Amino acid sequence: MKRTIYFKNHPKIIATSTVAGPKESNGSINKYFEVKLNDDMFGEDTFEKAETKMLYTVIKNSIKNAKYDEDNIDCIIAGDLLNQIISSTFSARKFKCGYLGVYNACATFSESLIVGASMVDGGYMNNVICCSSSHFSSAERQYRYPLELGNTRPPQSQWTITGAGASLISSNGVGPMITAGTIGRVVDYGITDANNMGAAMAPAACDTLFAHFKETGLTPDYYDLIITGDLGTLGSRILKDLIWEKGYDIEKQHVDCGELVYNICEQEYQGGSGAGCSALVFNSYVYNKLNKGLYKKVLLVATGALLSTVSTQQGESIPAIAHAVVVEGNI
Repeated sequence: MKRTIYFKNHPKIIATSTVAGPKESNGSINKYFEVKLNDDMFGEDTFEKAETKMLYTVIKNSIKNAKYDEDNIDCIIAGDLLNQIISSTFSARKFKCGYLGVYNACATFSESLIVGASMVDGGYMNNVICCSSSHFSSAERQYRYPLELGNTRPPQSQWTITGAGASLISSNGVGPMITAGTIGRVVDYGITDANNMGAAMAPAACDTLFAHFKETGLTPDYYDLIITGDLGTLGSRILKDLIWEKGYDIEKQHVDCGELVYNICEQEYQGGSGAGCSALVFNSYVYNKLNKGLYKKVLLVATGALLSTVSTQQGESIPAIAHAVVVEGNI
């Protein structure tokens, strides 16, 4: 059973772009964000339109940051959390290039990177944009409760990121290289609490990390950073325990995107989550460190809870998935 892909031609991430919501723009890594919003409506009249505009903005700006024209882009690979991934589709309709809509919940960004890198590495396309987004207000009223109800959030919950991020993967140019990817499998440990995403997703992250280490023969020490998508504080602790039981200690290398976004504050509970979480953090903070040579080898493991708006109300447990992507600085 093979789950790891090696990209022999080393597709490069030559440009990125991010948009962060007001809460995120006041967080611990805010200086790395490209566009910081003062209003989470982004000048629109619905939260869904605001999220679409965020995703459109990072696609447009990633092209601009690469000093490319829209005609240079072969395909957009995008996903989000809304029903029928409308933020992605409605954004893509403004561009003339090909479009692939992908969905693996909050693991969507790493999924898009694996698909995009495969296309570029195989010589099928030259320039592909991989991106994802989420919005606190659009996700909350779809998956949980209308905001107007003001429901009390339990302590194990996370705060859905209002943010979007895009990577422009190219066969040309200069930038950090995508050298490998390990495809996740669906893992279900029987968690039924829709607020406890960290506990639901940590086993999937452990499964993918274990597969990655076994198939590649690498150990955690190979990486300067092992960054998960949105396990939050609780989920991160669970992951470290689970992978330690399998013989790997990631304590020195591991951090979670959801832990990085916000300042330490009880209002954010366990930290950030959402399809925009790993996209926002990777395409700002992590990409900056890779370009400056502060990180030479990074393993991005975005995690996703594969529930629906109906499944948990019907008593279903929450299956989860995680995909790992190896990104290395220029050698």
